[in-house]
Amino acid sequence: MQAETSHPTVPNLIHTNKPSRLALKWKEMKKSKHHYLLMSPYMLIFFTFTVIPVVFSLILSFTYFNMLEFPRFVGLQNYSRLLLDDDVFMIALKNTLLFALITGPISYIACFLFAWIINELSPKVRAFMTLVFYAPSIAGNVFFIWLIVFSGDRYGYLNGFLMKYGFKLEPTLWLTTEKYILPIIIIVQLWLSLGTSFLAFIAGLQTIDKSLVEAGAMDGIKNRWQELWYITLPSMRPQLMFGAVMQITASFAVADVSIALAGFPSVNYAGHTIVTHLIDYGTIRFEMGYASAIATVLFLMMIGANMLTQKLLRRVGE
Repeated sequence: MQAETSHPTVPNLIHTNKPSRLALKWKEMKKSKHHYLLMSPYMLIFFTFTVIPVVFSLILSFTYFNMLEFPRFVGLQNYSRLLLDDDVFMIALKNTLLFALITGPISYIACFLFAWIINELSPKVRAFMTLVFYAPSIAGNVFFIWLIVFSGDRYGYLNGFLMKYGFKLEPTLWLTTEKYILPIIIIVQLWLSLGTSFLAFIAGLQTIDKSLVEAGAMDGIKNRWQELWYITLPSMRPQLMFGAVMQITASFAVADVSIALAGFPSVNYAGHTIVTHLIDYGTIRFEMGYASAIATVLFLMMIGANMLTQKLLRRVGE
């Protein structure tokens, strides 16, 4: 008999070609095509009026463009001029940072606290109080009221009050005295700050699942502050993030309040901000390349503030 030769068994190697990440993404997009179709009108408007202008502004910031001649590439000249030679921009930067550091956190916390308190009221009272707190942010003649309050003659409400009760003998020129301008602008902005963020917080508080509160009570939550930290705030992270973005934008992009109260430009640029500096070069001097550089710096500051806020909000409830 012929000896049988034994061969080692070699396992069958099955080569499976895993689809690439791009292919998986495309498959997922095809599966959700109806969602993308519904989003397409908004995305078209968003890209046309937000993304494309931002990209063009970034490109123009490296050019000299006066609206009459074709843009001329100048490299980093606009940025070096802005950061090294523009003393007025340094004043505007200091005012804007000071304004944002004060009004941003205070207005954000105030929006949430007022929304939290009002949410505990009955529906009819809650609706009325929401209107009362939200009304200043949409009032048309709000600056006219504050101009009367801080009027520099004896007929101004603040001067009249201080002189009536003997705190002052002569009226103070509040809006033309350098040391008073920025504090007044901050006060008025804080009064106007209960806007969209306030409504978003009210809506977020209305959507919190009551069963979470009951479960938290069973797990050892003993008071309203623990309930706020461990249940309320984590449950409304999207609204908190939206409110933070709105407050950051409002605090860094202040201009209307400064122009309406202190004039344009204000005394010794005491109320000058980055946005008023941008308006000066963009709509008065028509130095669009330089104005684009100012806008780019402001845009990067807002992105940095948003990233910092996101990191802080991730720690809520820990």
